[in-house]
Amino acid sequence: MAATTTTTTTIPSLSSVLFSTTTTNNKATPKPPQFSMSMPHHKPLLATLTATLAATALLTTSPPSLADQTYHIYYGTAASAANYGGYGGNSDKKTSAEYVYDVPDGWKERLVSKVEKGTNGTDSEFYNPKKRTEKEYLTFLSGFRQLAPKDAVLNNLALSDVDLQDLIAGADSVRSEERKYENGQVYYDYEIDGVGSHSLIKVTCAMNKLYAHFVNAPTPEWNRDEETLRHIHESFKTVGSF
Repeated sequence: MAATTTTTTTIPSLSSVLFSTTTTNNKATPKPPQFSMSMPHHKPLLATLTATLAATALLTTSPPSLADQTYHIYYGTAASAANYGGYGGNSDKKTSAEYVYDVPDGWKERLVSKVEKGTNGTDSEFYNPKKRTEKEYLTFLSGFRQLAPKDAVLNNLALSDVDLQDLIAGADSVRSEERKYENGQVYYDYEIDGVGSHSLIKVTCAMNKLYAHFVNAPTPEWNRDEETLRHIHESFKTVGSF
């Protein structure tokens, strides 16, 4: 009787296959990176951002406006040289004022001498202490009942003012305008754009006198303070006009 040979085939169990596959997959899949929740401190970056914000604030902040300039009123008496300084006159300038104009706060008054008052009629003067040639002053002459033609008035004023003569002689432009107020009083306005300087002049006649108010400034100061200087120019009025 022939012998029977039996062949045995080993079939892996399902659990072993799963276990083997799981183990292989775990080895093939990389572990996800581990992140730390603590944030590093960046002090240099913080300081840079702070400085940038501060600079931006300075650039976006508007500079102080000239509209913030404050003024006080000057009361001029146009007293004669004999009565200059209160001699024989009323010491209350507001009561005896013949004209007024605004003076920027911070400007200084230059005391006018009797000689100046008697020769060229200078009655008052104020200047910017930061630049003395930036100034306003008033002159007056007695015996004028009405204004002459505009060109004649300006030339006559220059006869007693050497600086005005030079300014007109080298001027790039000279503009003039006539204005009449409600009370019928006539004012002449002049604007002279000269070499290195600018001048505004306002002239009128009242009480048998001719009054001339000057506002002068070097070109750099004019470019910087034009709004203030024009305000001063416009503020000049004689009694009866204010």
